[in-house]
Amino acid sequence: MTLASGTNWALGVASRSGALLVEGPRAEDLYVEAIDRLGRTRMAVDLARAHLLYGEWLRRERRRTDARVELRTAHELFSDFGMEAFAERTRIELLATGGRARKRTVDTLEQLTPQEAQVSHLVAEGHTNREIAAQLFISPSTVEYHLRKVFRKVGVTSRTQLAHRVIHQGVGVLQPTSTSERPHIDGPR
Repeated sequence: MTLASGTNWALGVASRSGALLVEGPRAEDLYVEAIDRLGRTRMAVDLARAHLLYGEWLRRERRRTDARVELRTAHELFSDFGMEAFAERTRIELLATGGRARKRTVDTLEQLTPQEAQVSHLVAEGHTNREIAAQLFISPSTVEYHLRKVFRKVGVTSRTQLAHRVIHQGVGVLQPTSTSERPHIDGPR
């Protein structure tokens, strides 16, 4: 049925499911395809699940560093959605790789995550979302997701404003504008 529909969501879920049934390089190809296809949809929960399953697979393959990237992305997405059970499952997997999930407290809600800082730096260098996605091995949709969060946290509305802030303040010290100065943000432009 998924082949008949031909949508990125259906084909992405089919690839993610198929990856659970095979081993070796074929499984990895299917996980990567699933993340790419699901990253082109608005079904962010399915994308998060694909990152989680791929991270779990990478950990079992003893590729702990690669697993951490996928698991951190999944953890951040699940935490943002308020899906605490999946976030906890992801946190436990992350611990098994030797990594840690960032605690999300009131104090850290406005801080950039390492992935958001990396995306911000690459935007400041003038890279497109596709180029950033290729460099970080994530989907362009995941780049857009991180940019929306960065824009909200830092209080900017454009890539140019973000680049200016990165150049003048540095990636690690981006500070939000005061609440009264923050514009309404629909997403990255």
